[in-house]
Amino acid sequence: MSGLGFGPGGIDCDDVLRDVYLYLDDETDDPTLRNRIRQHLDGCAPCLKQFGLEQDVRSLIARCCGGDRAPEHLRERISVRITELTVESAHLEYRAD
Repeated sequence: MSGLGFGPGGIDCDDVLRDVYLYLDDETDDPTLRNRIRQHLDGCAPCLKQFGLEQDVRSLIARCCGGDRAPEHLRERISVRITELTVESAHLEYRAD
């Protein structure tokens, strides 16, 4: 969902969607981050749609998998790879031909 642009509060949609996983998994104790994500989702229809889709998928997985949590080292590796792919994708999208 790259390239949506800026939404409520001048917050970049890509940044919100990157952090929405922390919000969905309730993995942040930072009230500022939680409020920033909630505020953006409340006013940005494309991000809210993506958030709702992710929320539905996560609910289904939680029901089917019993709420197992991945080991921290695996979670970190996945997070790093997602960031790498996001950067690669952004680089390819904005490359001048």
